[in-house]
Amino acid sequence: MTGGPEPLSAVARDAFERELVDLRTERETVAVTLRDGGGDQAGDRADQADELQRVTDLQRLDARIAEIEARLREGSVAGPPSTDVVGVGSSVTVRFADATETTVQIGEVAEVLDATMVTADSPLGRALLGHRAGDTVTYDTPAGRTTAVVLSLG
Repeated sequence: MTGGPEPLSAVARDAFERELVDLRTERETVAVTLRDGGGDQAGDRADQADELQRVTDLQRLDARIAEIEARLREGSVAGPPSTDVVGVGSSVTVRFADATETTVQIGEVAEVLDATMVTADSPLGRALLGHRAGDTVTYDTPAGRTTAVVLSLG
C-alpha cells in the first residue's frame, strides 16, 4: 500500500457496507442483553462471566465497526486509483509464465463469484503492488514460484 489514503473499489465498498450492517445488527443484539441484564437476576459467577463475555463481544464489534467506517471514509477521499503504479483499486492486465493474459482488479475484499478480483494481501496482489507496466513480478503459488509481467494498468 502507498501509506496515503488508498482507493476503494466498488466491490470492496459494497462488501464493507454489507459487513457494517451485519455488525451493527449484532452489536444491537448484544447491547440489548447488557441493558436488560440478559434477563438474569443477580446471580452466580457464571452469570458474571457471561456478562463479561458480552462486554468483550461488544468491544470487539465496536472496534471492527470503527475500522470499517474509517476505511470507508479513507476510500471516499482517496480518489481514483493510479494508472501509473499498481495499487488497491487498480485494474491490471498481466501475462503469466504460461503466456496466458488476464485482467484483474486489485482489491481488499474478494468476492467469491468474482474470478477477476485479486486481494492486495494475496501472493499475486502483494507482488503487483507498486509496480508499473513492463515490470516482471515474482510470487509464490501452491505449485512453486512463478512470474508475471505487468502489461498495462487501466
